[in-house]
Amino acid sequence: MHKSTLEQWSLLNEVVLRGSFASAAESTHRSQSSVSYNLAMLQERLEVTLLETKGRRTVLTPAGEKLLAQVRPLLKAFYALESTASAMRNGERSRIELMVDSILPREHLFSVLSEFQRLYPGTQVNVTEVLETQIPDNSQADVMVLSQRQPGTGRGEWMMNVDFVAVAHHQHALHHLNGAVSAEQLAEYPLIRIADHQHFSVLQEHHQGEIWACSTIEAAIEAVMHQVGYGWLPETRIQSALAAGTLKMLPLQQGVRRVTALHLLINNEIIVIDAQLQTLLDLMRNKAWI
Repeated sequence: MHKSTLEQWSLLNEVVLRGSFASAAESTHRSQSSVSYNLAMLQERLEVTLLETKGRRTVLTPAGEKLLAQVRPLLKAFYALESTASAMRNGERSRIELMVDSILPREHLFSVLSEFQRLYPGTQVNVTEVLETQIPDNSQADVMVLSQRQPGTGRGEWMMNVDFVAVAHHQHALHHLNGAVSAEQLAEYPLIRIADHQHFSVLQEHHQGEIWACSTIEAAIEAVMHQVGYGWLPETRIQSALAAGTLKMLPLQQGVRRVTALHLLINNEIIVIDAQLQTLLDLMRNKAWI
């Protein structure tokens, strides 16, 4: 038989966060005597002193700090379990499948997910990233943010543009040419592209010169940073390198900037857009303008 309960540890956590038994009792809608009794029983059964008084605050002892640190992940998991059960009871979704193009700015994505989690803690959002050149299997996705509208990807709308800029390492030979760089001069150096291997041959057919394909944006950025070649990279992902002067925009005769549109889509098979889906869609739209 266990000597302690999650309820007792939860009360201990509240006392520490609030700084007193009275504040913890108020936040948990209990009497102060109930809180005191439960924590007294917890310490008695463990035979360890967990709390002590310093000034006007009730704080953890060193032993209490060590034990509560181990319990807090369990409390968090238990709260999440109860939130999921509450969501299921209220008819809310327990999960949303979100598919996004890898060029979607991370700050946009994580800002949306953080706000959604705050609003619907019982609903899990599973994120799958795909490359622009891929034709994704979107049959299992509820919401999609894609650069290409493939047949059957769902109904949707334009959401935002992602800016790409032509760059190379500041010591790359392309930055030491006289005047604006021409297409013929670019063809003498490897182009770093973000693409899957299935589309590599297609890329080569439409480009004069050598192409090195990377399967992730991070790998493409690293390749350009190490002077493997030049490339058009998402501006938001390389802002710090541009500001530091490590990467420099190429002085091209034309085409230094390119834009890729991202579309916000919802699966065609979803007939009724519930509250969680609508909230996720609204957050995706609204955050695009911040």
